[in-house]
Amino acid sequence: MEHEVRRDGERNRYELVLDGEVVGIADFIERDSVVILPHTEIDARRRGNGLGAILVQSVLDDVRARGQTVVPSCGYVREFIDEHPHEADLLAG
Repeated sequence: MEHEVRRDGERNRYELVLDGEVVGIADFIERDSVVILPHTEIDARRRGNGLGAILVQSVLDDVRARGQTVVPSCGYVREFIDEHPHEADLLAG
Protein backbone atom coordinates (compact mmCIF):
# COMPACT_ATOMS: atom_id res chain seq x y z
CA MET A 1 0.00 0.00 0.00
CA GLU A 2 1.55 3.23 -1.17
CA HIS A 3 0.54 6.23 0.91
CA GLU A 4 1.17 9.94 0.75
CA VAL A 5 0.15 12.80 3.01
CA ARG A 6 -0.25 16.08 1.21
CA ARG A 7 -1.09 19.56 2.44
CA ASP A 8 -3.93 21.26 0.58
CA GLY A 9 -3.62 24.90 1.57
CA GLU A 10 -6.61 25.97 -0.50
CA ARG A 11 -8.92 23.57 1.35
CA ASN A 12 -7.13 23.98 4.71
CA ARG A 13 -6.55 20.30 5.18
CA TYR A 14 -4.04 17.53 4.97
CA GLU A 15 -5.04 14.50 2.94
CA LEU A 16 -3.92 10.91 3.41
CA VAL A 17 -3.86 9.28 -0.01
CA LEU A 18 -3.70 5.50 -0.24
CA ASP A 19 -3.30 3.87 -3.64
CA GLY A 20 -4.53 7.07 -5.30
CA GLU A 21 -7.62 7.50 -3.10
CA VAL A 22 -8.09 10.09 -0.34
CA VAL A 23 -8.85 7.96 2.73
CA GLY A 24 -8.25 10.48 5.49
CA ILE A 25 -8.24 14.20 6.20
CA ALA A 26 -7.00 16.50 8.93
CA ASP A 27 -8.52 19.97 8.82
CA PHE A 28 -6.43 22.91 9.96
CA ILE A 29 -6.73 26.61 10.70
CA GLU A 30 -3.58 28.73 10.58
CA ARG A 31 -3.17 31.69 12.90
CA ASP A 32 0.29 33.12 12.24
CA SER A 33 2.67 30.44 13.55
CA VAL A 34 -0.05 28.39 15.26
CA VAL A 35 -1.92 25.58 13.53
CA ILE A 36 -5.26 24.60 15.04
CA LEU A 37 -6.24 21.00 14.29
CA PRO A 38 -10.02 20.80 14.87
CA HIS A 39 -10.90 17.58 13.06
CA THR A 40 -9.40 14.41 11.64
CA GLU A 41 -11.25 11.66 9.86
CA ILE A 42 -10.41 8.31 8.29
CA ASP A 43 -12.78 6.65 5.84
CA ALA A 44 -14.96 4.24 7.84
CA ARG A 45 -13.94 1.29 5.65
CA ARG A 46 -10.25 1.94 6.43
CA ARG A 47 -10.38 2.49 10.20
CA GLY A 48 -8.45 0.29 12.59
CA ASN A 49 -5.35 -0.02 10.41
CA GLY A 50 -3.18 2.72 11.91
CA LEU A 51 -3.96 5.22 9.17
CA GLY A 52 -5.00 7.91 11.66
CA ALA A 53 -1.59 7.68 13.31
CA ILE A 54 0.15 7.92 9.93
CA LEU A 55 -1.88 11.01 9.07
CA VAL A 56 -1.36 12.78 12.40
CA GLN A 57 2.36 11.99 12.54
CA SER A 58 2.79 13.40 9.03
CA VAL A 59 0.86 16.54 9.95
CA LEU A 60 2.99 17.07 13.06
CA ASP A 61 6.17 16.49 11.05
CA ASP A 62 5.07 19.15 8.56
CA VAL A 63 4.12 21.59 11.32
CA ARG A 64 7.55 21.07 12.89
CA ALA A 65 9.31 21.59 9.55
CA ARG A 66 7.43 24.86 9.08
CA GLY A 67 8.49 26.10 12.53
CA GLN A 68 4.91 26.24 13.76
CA THR A 69 3.10 24.97 16.86
CA VAL A 70 -0.26 23.24 17.25
CA VAL A 71 -3.48 23.48 19.17
CA PRO A 72 -4.96 19.96 19.12
CA SER A 73 -8.69 20.73 19.24
CA CYS A 74 -9.38 17.29 17.79
CA GLY A 75 -9.54 14.63 20.50
CA TYR A 76 -7.61 12.12 18.39
CA VAL A 77 -4.72 14.54 17.82
CA ARG A 78 -4.66 15.45 21.51
CA GLU A 79 -4.57 11.75 22.45
CA PHE A 80 -1.84 11.07 19.88
CA ILE A 81 0.37 13.79 21.37
CA ASP A 82 -0.32 12.49 24.89
CA GLU A 83 0.80 9.02 23.78
CA HIS A 84 3.89 10.43 22.01
CA PRO A 85 5.39 12.84 24.55
CA HIS A 86 8.30 13.67 22.25
CA GLU A 87 5.75 15.65 20.19
CA ALA A 88 4.62 17.77 23.19
CA ASP A 89 7.10 20.53 22.31
CA LEU A 90 4.82 21.33 19.37
CA LEU A 91 1.98 22.42 21.66
CA ALA A 92 1.23 26.11 21.49
CA GLY A 93 1.74 27.93 24.79
